Amino acid sequence: MNGTAAAPRIISWNITLRCPLKCSHCYVDAGEKEAEGVLSYNEACSVIDQIRRTGTPVVVLSGGEPLMRDDLCSIARYGTERGLRMVLGTSGYLLDRAMAARLRESGIRAAAISLDSADPATHDALRGTPGAWEMVVAAIRNCRDEGLGVQINMTAVRPVAADVESVVALGRDLGVKDYQVFFPVPTGRAAKGGDLSPVAYENVIREVLLRYRDSDINLRPTCAPQFRRIADSLGIKNPQWGRGCIAGITYCRIYANGDVTPCPYLPVSAGNVRTTPFDKIWADSPVFAALRKPALLTGKCGRCEYQPVCGGCRARAWRGSNRVSPRWCDGLEKPATVTGELCAEDPWCPYEPGGAS
Repeated sequence: MNGTAAAPRIISWNITLRCPLKCSHCYVDAGEKEAEGVLSYNEACSVIDQIRRTGTPVVVLSGGEPLMRDDLCSIARYGTERGLRMVLGTSGYLLDRAMAARLRESGIRAAAISLDSADPATHDALRGTPGAWEMVVAAIRNCRDEGLGVQINMTAVRPVAADVESVVALGRDLGVKDYQVFFPVPTGRAAKGGDLSPVAYENVIREVLLRYRDSDINLRPTCAPQFRRIADSLGIKNPQWGRGCIAGITYCRIYANGDVTPCPYLPVSAGNVRTTPFDKIWADSPVFAALRKPALLTGKCGRCEYQPVCGGCRARAWRGSNRVSPRWCDGLEKPATVTGELCAEDPWCPYEPGGAS
C-alpha cells in the first residue's frame, strides 16, 4: 500500500440523526430532532452518482435510524439503479413486515440489525426504550421472511464472552449466520461510559475467536483491529476479514451534513460532498492519503510486526489516552489540520511489538 486510492469497498452513510431510541452507546448522540444541514434527496442522488464513479461499493444507509427518513426507499432505489450494493443499518425498532417488503422492492440487499443482548431487559436498558428487544427480534424475522439478508450487529458493552455467545445462540435460532461484534469507542454518548479495559477485551476477543473457529457462522470483531493479531497467533484464518482497521483505506463514513470521515468514530473531515465531489475526496484527500501509508505510523504501531494485518485503531489513536469530548464525532468539530495523532499508536492495544501475544 503506497497511498494510492483503491476503490472503496464499504461506505457508511448517516442519512439522518433522528432516532426514536436513546441508546447509551450512540456514537452520534442521535435523538428526536434532526441535525442541521442534512443532505436532501436530490443531494443524496448526486452523492450516489459521485460514489458510482469510484466503483460499486456496499453503501450502508444508517443513522440515527434511517427508517425515519420518508425517502429512504427512494434513495435506496436510486442507488440500486446506479449499480451500487445498497444495505441498511438499523435498530430494527421500526422494521415491520411491510417495511421489510418495501426495502426489498427498493433493492436493499440486507439489513444489519443491532442486537446487544439475548436478555430483553438488558437490551432495552442499553437502548433506553422498553420493548426494543421484542421489536428487534421481530425485525429479524420480518427481513428473513421477505428474503432480505440479515447481519446482527452487537456492541460488547462489557468484556464478557458469554454475552457474545448468547447473542450468537439467539441469532442462530433466528436463522442468522453473520455477526459483527463492535468493541466500544468512547464517542458520542459512549464517552460517558467509563474506563474500558484493553486486556479484558482482548481476552473476550480470544475466547470468541476460539469458540467459533470451526463454526459455520461468520463473526468479525469490529473497532478492535488487534483481533487480527490475536487470530494470527491462534492460527485462525478467515479470508473475509480483511485488514483490522480499514478506515480511509477501503472504508469511510458520510456524515448527515455531507462531511466525509475515515470512519464513524474518527471526526477528521476529509472534505464535504457539497463542495467537493465524493470521488475527488476519496482519491485526493490528505487525510485518506496519510491513512494509506503505513510508513507514517508511529509508536508501537509503527514498529509492530502485525502492522500489515492490523494497523491499530485510528480513531483511538487520534483521540489519545486522555482526549475526551462528547461532541467529537458529531461532524461539527473538525481540526484545522491533519496532525500526527492520526498516525499515532493505538493506546488501547496492550501488545508490545516482538513480544508474546
